[in-house]
Amino acid sequence: MMPHLLVVGISHKTAPVEQREKVALTETTARTMARELVRHPDIAEAVVLSTCNRTEVYVHALEAGGAEDAVCESLVLHSKDMTRSEFDCVRYAHLDDRAVAHLFRVASSLDSMVVGESEIQGQVRHAWERCAEEECTGVLIDRLFRQALETGKRVRTETRVAVRPVSVSTVAADLAREAIPDLGGRRGLVVGGGQMAEATARALMERGLGELVVINRTVGTAREIAERLGGMGLGYDCLPEELSMADVVLCSTDAPHPVISAEQVTVALEDRPGRPMVLIDIAVPRDVHPDASGVHGAVLFDIDDLERVVAQHRDEREEHAKRAEVIVGEEVERYAGWRSGLAVTPVITSLREMAEAIRQGEIARVAGPDGEISPEEAERIDQVTRAILNKLLHEPTVRAREAATSIDGLRHVESLRMLFGLDLPERGPRQHEPDDAPGIAARPGAPG
Repeated sequence: MMPHLLVVGISHKTAPVEQREKVALTETTARTMARELVRHPDIAEAVVLSTCNRTEVYVHALEAGGAEDAVCESLVLHSKDMTRSEFDCVRYAHLDDRAVAHLFRVASSLDSMVVGESEIQGQVRHAWERCAEEECTGVLIDRLFRQALETGKRVRTETRVAVRPVSVSTVAADLAREAIPDLGGRRGLVVGGGQMAEATARALMERGLGELVVINRTVGTAREIAERLGGMGLGYDCLPEELSMADVVLCSTDAPHPVISAEQVTVALEDRPGRPMVLIDIAVPRDVHPDASGVHGAVLFDIDDLERVVAQHRDEREEHAKRAEVIVGEEVERYAGWRSGLAVTPVITSLREMAEAIRQGEIARVAGPDGEISPEEAERIDQVTRAILNKLLHEPTVRAREAATSIDGLRHVESLRMLFGLDLPERGPRQHEPDDAPGIAARPGAPG
């Protein structure tokens, strides 16, 4: 039977940040979820992807219905106070080719809040690699994610979908410059130490920010980032004082709760009338309590506010995105052809092996136990029966391979298996492709 691919998740297109943050997963939780899912009887492989804008689970499903329910239950179980009914109202699920197309669009940044942003490819790769490290991936998922990354690279190389490159970090910096046109002489505070925080800090400096302070729970990490950017790194104990001096505050931590309260913002602004503070919260879950938006003198942007900038560039990128969608379609067809081969090749092989066994048995019966026919006669019988077998099986073989390109056609392949009583060997659920599989690059982290 055709192996199924399934994706279940929520994203910025289906849920506001208040709900997305409930199912935002840490790396540890994502690894745990993947391990738990592959122990389910309906799931053979799994990859868990969690970013600011989406939380999705991709699985190789042995039974689609059971796998979908298992993924939903797992996401609700690992969420922060989200009920199943609430989750069902904002989730989506795609099966087979639609699941493939979804991931290829995600990896190509066509499904991003900021179309053309560059961070998503690294996030997709990291999600795949960490689940591979947990031995939760195999033939189907490895090929899927490898080709997704190849598709993303094709889109960026063959189109200008990233013209005027816009990422979450650059949009955040643009919002700061829009609120404070003259960033020169202003002081910026970055709370967090991840790649997104550093990228946004760099974008702020490129836009003329005068000073930069980086605060992180690990002081060494803060200093390393600050040194690369020409700023100063401090620990969390300095947050209240630095908050009172900051003009632009960027938050991007992985904390499970707000690290800056409305009260802290109020205190920080008390002695600076007429000098506003811009807070940009790109974390999910949010780092700045939403009530801070009501503090006089404070301007708060969260990650959903980036949609406003996306709209400004949407028209400019529309034509490039159309070409990118064509590329995605081509790659989906290529993957579908490869995936179909997983189902039809064993059927064809088994059919030919069965026919050859019958042929050899009949030759042996005619020859008799004492070799009653001459070698010349045996050779002629072998040639004639081999030719008959090849002619009989040629058309079914061709039609089976053609049928495998569609789900409806695969039903005919399954009928062929049933009619001839072909007993196929079970494929291991996480069996990996051979290293010399044609046209397939080595898995991330593998030699070569």
